[in-house]
Amino acid sequence: MSTIAVAEAAGVSRGALYHQFGEKRDLFEAVFEDLERDLVEVIATAVAEARSDDPVASLIVGCLAWLQASTAPEVRRIALLDAPAVLGWSRWREIELRHTIGLVENALAGAIAAGRVRAQPVRPLALVVVGALDEAAQYLANSDDVEDIAAIRSVIEQLISGLAVDRRHS
Repeated sequence: MSTIAVAEAAGVSRGALYHQFGEKRDLFEAVFEDLERDLVEVIATAVAEARSDDPVASLIVGCLAWLQASTAPEVRRIALLDAPAVLGWSRWREIELRHTIGLVENALAGAIAAGRVRAQPVRPLALVVVGALDEAAQYLANSDDVEDIAAIRSVIEQLISGLAVDRRHS
């Protein structure tokens, strides 16, 4: 989309648009940041609505909510396909982690505190979980096969359940 079209859609002049955003990349970054904030809300809502007392089950719900949200066309396009290309992998990852790593770390820390996940350093574990989710989402973003969604959901459920100390409750 051209900056003229963006300015018209926003009801502002092109000059006002450039006053707020020095270049098109800056505008894209702001859109991506907003999208990431929206995704955090989607995840938090899904976890709250699940009302699970099991932190591992809650983590699964949050991971699956993120994966489901990542299949929406605008998320797929902006967050998974365009953002790494437009912003560069390092900047894309920095923004993404700023929004998601805290959620995953808190969920894992809660699961560890509850004795549902073996005690271990939370940050490395959270990075591995987020990395797995990112790869799963990238895989889905480049696939139109409906069966892939079910397969990825199953893999993520197994991955997170595998962290549980007592699998009878996962």
